[in-house]
Amino acid sequence: MTYPTTEPTTELRVPPGSPVTLEARHEPEPGLSRWLWLVKWLLAIPHYLILAFLWLAFLLVTVIAFVAILFTTHYPRTLFDFNVGVLRWTWRVAYYGYGSLATDRYPPFTLADVPDYPAHLEIARPGPLSRGLVLVKWWLLVLPQSVVTGFFIGGPNAAGGLTGVLALYAGVALLFTGRYPHGMYDLNIGLHRWVARVTAYAALMTDVYPPFRLDQGPQEQ
Repeated sequence: MTYPTTEPTTELRVPPGSPVTLEARHEPEPGLSRWLWLVKWLLAIPHYLILAFLWLAFLLVTVIAFVAILFTTHYPRTLFDFNVGVLRWTWRVAYYGYGSLATDRYPPFTLADVPDYPAHLEIARPGPLSRGLVLVKWWLLVLPQSVVTGFFIGGPNAAGGLTGVLALYAGVALLFTGRYPHGMYDLNIGLHRWVARVTAYAALMTDVYPPFRLDQGPQEQ
């Protein structure tokens, strides 16, 4: 069985009403190593260390953006671009590591989008944001979604929840069959897509409430 591939692109399609786009490109068989996933925890350590500091900065930037939105209704462009970059970097590492195990290409050390890398994330920059929503969406309105997505990812590296379980299953399948199960792949990407939408909402990057919807597959529908 082979999987469809798409050509690298720098423009991600944003479905109507969704400011967050998370997409991936499946490695064609036999593109994935049977055994490399066993040592990716070691290979990804430099990324984990950097991401720990980037996420501290992400939280600080979000607090600053909160104040800016409260007084101006706008999320400062520089701060917005930085936080998008952190989410983008995190997604690439999760896709390589134990959030998905879906590529053997080592993630680049950059906040920018990398067109030829198989994992992409983009968030459309919003216009004026609601002063009222900024007071409650990050802790109250997002609470039901946080319960759901917490079960999906289980932790900051997306390796302890349902996504991690699916990745482990895929790793074992790779070890014994050399194939990444197609259904597991589609479900895993759908879970990460849901988490990305909730994270963007909680981080004040959009006023569009994330849908309780699982959009599976490598590309946005």
